[in-house]
Formats: sequence, structure tokens, C-alpha cells
Amino acid sequence: MNSDMVKDIMANPKYQELVQKRGRFAWILSIIVIVVYYSFVLIVAFDPKLLAIKLYGVTTLAIPVGVAIIIMSFVLTGVYVKRANGEFDDMVAEIKNSVKKG
Repeated sequence: MNSDMVKDIMANPKYQELVQKRGRFAWILSIIVIVVYYSFVLIVAFDPKLLAIKLYGVTTLAIPVGVAIIIMSFVLTGVYVKRANGEFDDMVAEIKNSVKKG
């Protein structure tokens, strides 16, 4: 890719919109994951008895909470992939077409 094409892409308002939307979305998802993980760690550190509550037999509250955190990570990954393969890929295609035409 030559430097003129790169400059055209970076000057494209759709590219600026893509960078802004993708960045904001990634930060939102990252903050959600960080809050959930660190909340779990803080509960383990400062109130371990809460997660030690027995639910059934030897199963404590920590097991379903841990599984929920793992499932949440998979779901958030799926949400990102769905949006990346839909909206973000469409925006990239528009940018490519506009640069090819220009």
C-alpha cells in the first residue's frame, strides 16, 4: 500500500468514524470484563465467606459465580465478533470502495 492511499484512508471521515466506534466499543467491553473479574478477586480477598456459602452438597457459591464469569467472557467475545463481522466490516468495505473510486 502506498503512502498516498494510506493518507486517503486516514483522511476518510468513515475511517475516523470506524476507529472511534470500534475503540469505544472495545473499551466498554474491556471495562465490563475488568469490573467483573476484579469484583470477584476483591470478594475473594475481603469477604471469602460470601463465596463459601454452600448451595448443595459440597458446591459453594463460588462455583456458579466462576462459571458465570467464564460464560460472560464467551458471550462478550461473541458480541464483539458479531458487531465486528457486521457493522465494522461493512464500514471497512465502504472505506475501501471510496478509496478505490477516489
